[in-house]
Amino acid sequence: MAQYLITKWFGTFLCDEAGIQKDILFPKHEKEIVQRLREIENNNILEEEKKIVKNTEVIVNEKRLKQLGTYDHEEPFFKTISIDPQEYGFSQELFHGTSLLLAQQRVDEQLQSEDLQLIQMVNALDDLIQTANLLSERLSCWSLLPTSKKKVKPFEKTLSAVNDEILRLQDQIEIDMKVIAPNTSKIIGPLIGARLIALAGGLQKMALMPASTIQILGAEKALFRFKKEGGRPPKHGVIFQHLSINCAPKTERGRIARLLATKISMAVKADVFTKRDITDQLLQDIDKRLQEIRKK
Repeated sequence: MAQYLITKWFGTFLCDEAGIQKDILFPKHEKEIVQRLREIENNNILEEEKKIVKNTEVIVNEKRLKQLGTYDHEEPFFKTISIDPQEYGFSQELFHGTSLLLAQQRVDEQLQSEDLQLIQMVNALDDLIQTANLLSERLSCWSLLPTSKKKVKPFEKTLSAVNDEILRLQDQIEIDMKVIAPNTSKIIGPLIGARLIALAGGLQKMALMPASTIQILGAEKALFRFKKEGGRPPKHGVIFQHLSINCAPKTERGRIARLLATKISMAVKADVFTKRDITDQLLQDIDKRLQEIRKK
C-alpha cells in the first residue's frame, strides 16, 4: 500500500489509504512552530520529516521533499485527506499567534534587507540634494540684497551641513554597493547602480528585469508620454549619467545605452544568483563593443 508524507503547520504525518498511520507533532509553542515554518519556506527538510520516513518509501507533494520520496503533486490523495489540528490539541489561538509571529519575522527580515536599506539611502540622498538646491537658490537671492553677515551665516551653516551629509551618504552608498552588488557597481558605477536598484524596487527585482527595461529605468515619464502621445520612445533613463553615454554623439547614445543595459543585466544576475565576479569579462566586452560603435 502506498505511503504518503504530509506536513502541516503543526506536525508531519505518514498516511496511507486507510488514514494517518504515524505522526510527529511540533512543540506547542509559537516560536518553535515558526522556526519550522521558516525552514520550510527556505526549502529545507525538517528533522521530523526525515525521522518519520526513515526506511519507508513515500509519495510527496512538495518539491522540497523530493529527496525523501517520489514527487507527485497531482496525486488525488493529497486533496482528499483531512487533518484537523484541534484533534491534536493545536488551537485556533495558537495558529493565530503563530501566524502573527511568522508575519512579523518576515517583515523584520525585509526591513533588514541590505538592498532595501540602500534604497532608503538613495531616496534620502535625493531629498538632501533637492534641499541643498532650494537652500542654495534662496541664499543666492538673499545675497542680492544688502544683508548683514550675521543674518546670513546661520543659513550658510545649514547649507554646508546639508552638503556634508550629501557627501557622507554618497560615500556610504559606494561602500555598500561594493558589498551588495560588486559586479553592478564596477560596470555602471556605484551611485548610478544604486539608483537603478532603487528605481527597480530592489536588487532581486532588477535581476529579473530584461535589459530593455533596465535601459529606461528613470525615464518612466517619457515612456508614458510616448505611449500616450506617440513620437519617439526614450532610449535611456538614469544610465544616461554614465560618461560613455552622455559624452557620446547623439547618434551613438542609443546603441551604447543598449550595450550597457545588457551588461548591467548580466552583472546584476551574477550579484544575485551566482555571486561570481564577472566584471573583467564584461568590461572587456564593453570596451570592444564601444570601439566598434565609434568606428561606425
